Amino acid sequence: MSSKQDNQEKVIGIHAVSELLSQSPGSVSQLLIQSGRNDRRINQVRDLASAANIAIREMSKEAFEKDFDGVHQGVAAIAEFENSVLSEKSLFELLQGLDHPPLLLVLDGVTDPHNLGACLRSADAAGVDAVIIPKDKSVGLNGTVRKVACGAAETVNLASVTNLARCLDKLKEQGIWLVGAADQAESSLYEQELDGPIALVMGSEGSGLRRLTKECCDFLVSIPMAGALSSLNVSVATGVCLYEARRQRILKE
Repeated sequence: MSSKQDNQEKVIGIHAVSELLSQSPGSVSQLLIQSGRNDRRINQVRDLASAANIAIREMSKEAFEKDFDGVHQGVAAIAEFENSVLSEKSLFELLQGLDHPPLLLVLDGVTDPHNLGACLRSADAAGVDAVIIPKDKSVGLNGTVRKVACGAAETVNLASVTNLARCLDKLKEQGIWLVGAADQAESSLYEQELDGPIALVMGSEGSGLRRLTKECCDFLVSIPMAGALSSLNVSVATGVCLYEARRQRILKE
């Protein structure tokens, strides 16, 4: 099961902090607000913190700029997250308990935290049962990922596995079909059946799927491109693929 080790992180930005206070107020120990900010959106964050009896402290703009990188919008939360990343064993225990065909997302070496956060957000919206990432050569769950995910980091099952190829083989043994996205694939995403037990496998930024990962896939599909560019950003491509799977599942219901 997941480790109980706590990890204190800084979450910044109005949207990210609001989602955190709404979904997991117990993880927040303190809310920090830039002095002089009294606009509607900031006050909504204040109200969420006050309702959860969370301490609120004001900081000068200079202190905010010193302590927080990125676009903080004058608000930050100090939170202690229980390490909720699933092990490979916990992943398969989760799959055994499902009462519907699994929809999984595999990210083969995504290194940009903004991309991982966006993929988690799309995974939450599309009803993905779990997102799987390799432990090595892949970004993990951090403050930037949580900010971009806007709460999805707390709602989506994220599993980190030591050997991705071995994990993919075990998924196939469980009757889950592996559908990899590859620019050079001759089959179109829209021709592929995605309403059964499926794991969508997406490659890393730039290089795409690794050779061994590609060889593990049962099917390779491409997203039809009508413009001059030959590929999409991995997080955008993930959203397109997940929602095609979601569309097919809705039609089957």
